[in-house]
Amino acid sequence: MKRPGMVALLSFLDAQPDTDFVVIFDDLKRFARDTRFHLDLREAFRARGATIECLNFKFDETPEGEFIETIMAAQGALERKQNGRQVAQKMKARMQSGYWVHNAPVGYRYKTVKGHGKLLMIDEPHASIVREALEGYAMGRFQTQSEVNRFLETRPEFPYNKDGKVRPKRVVDMLIQPLYAGYICSEVYGLKWLKGQHAPIISMETYEKIQTRRLGSAYAPARADIGEDFALRGFATCGDCSAPLRSSWSKGKYKSYPYYACHTKSCDSYGKSIPRDRLESAFDEVVKTLKPSPKLFALAKLMIKDAWAARLGQAKDMTLSVKRQITDVEKQIETLLGRIMNATNDGVVSAYEEKIGTLEKTKARLSENLVNQVPPAGRFEEIIELSLKFLSNPWKLWESEDVILRRTLLRLAFTEGFAYHRIEGHRTPQISLPFKVLGMFSGGEKTNGAVGED
Repeated sequence: MKRPGMVALLSFLDAQPDTDFVVIFDDLKRFARDTRFHLDLREAFRARGATIECLNFKFDETPEGEFIETIMAAQGALERKQNGRQVAQKMKARMQSGYWVHNAPVGYRYKTVKGHGKLLMIDEPHASIVREALEGYAMGRFQTQSEVNRFLETRPEFPYNKDGKVRPKRVVDMLIQPLYAGYICSEVYGLKWLKGQHAPIISMETYEKIQTRRLGSAYAPARADIGEDFALRGFATCGDCSAPLRSSWSKGKYKSYPYYACHTKSCDSYGKSIPRDRLESAFDEVVKTLKPSPKLFALAKLMIKDAWAARLGQAKDMTLSVKRQITDVEKQIETLLGRIMNATNDGVVSAYEEKIGTLEKTKARLSENLVNQVPPAGRFEEIIELSLKFLSNPWKLWESEDVILRRTLLRLAFTEGFAYHRIEGHRTPQISLPFKVLGMFSGGEKTNGAVGED
């Protein structure tokens, strides 16, 4: 009764009540696919004075004719339900074999592969964008889902909606999608953590970090107006009360001027403005000092190489340990399956099934850890290149003026906000441990406005 075509047809008949129409169906099964709706639709046409004709069935208004019509309608409903059941069984069986059967998520596309049929394949450049977004959220580059949303909207290749936006729901769907980790889960078919035939975009470890962050401590909602106007918005703090400074444009006679200001009423600096250029220039000078001496930098590189060599030595023992854990988990699953076969209480069966789902997820995580125990050749050079590139000169990231790179540097290089006093200037910045170890903060430090030599 709610099919668009049927609604349009009934509306057409209602608009012309003085005309006698004949409605023709090519097959009785196309009339209605449910017995109750079949009878309701017959009554709807009868009330509008429309005659019904069918190419393979003769409508008869006698009691015997209505009886035969009801039987035929019931047969059509039975066939519809049987077809639905068969389709569901085939879909479940294919998913149990490791093949996704629903719409491909962003980053994948279906391709017919010999021996597999339709298989999810990596779809570039969408897959790289999804990987960067998910890994960025997992490692803290993006603190909130709103930041992930903004990142996706800055990538013109990423599919938008008709308004040119990325809906928050799409971000949530991406963060909770096990397909990206290479596994198939389905609440509809009761499937949990089956290894998929498709290639993963992220690791299982990254997926679990994402879920931990999603379900962990909440962050304050990210501001939608963090842009290039105020690079230290939300990071610069008042030198008197340590509250975050607010930023705004002040309209002058001929143009507008950017300022930071403290809005804490009990603070001595309440309402006192600090020119943006003066505060951010002071921060620029601090960032420029975050550079190691050549000797310490070389020493740090040797220490990282030694740690890497020790990690390789431990990999063999860890591999044996993980294999033993997988064997234990498989035994537990087998035991629970045996208990399900003997259980008669539905509540007990549900509890066993939930426990098996948890164990399957544990097994999936351990299996991936087993694969990742021994790093592939060349992996160290790749990591060391990226890490040392950042440690050698953070100023390059800051002067790029890229909003995402700048926010990343603030999180990695500093443990607290940048305290600035409107008269005395900036306080001693609290830098992160890697920079302290390398002794990067050189050239004198400022404590409560006074410069002291090391």
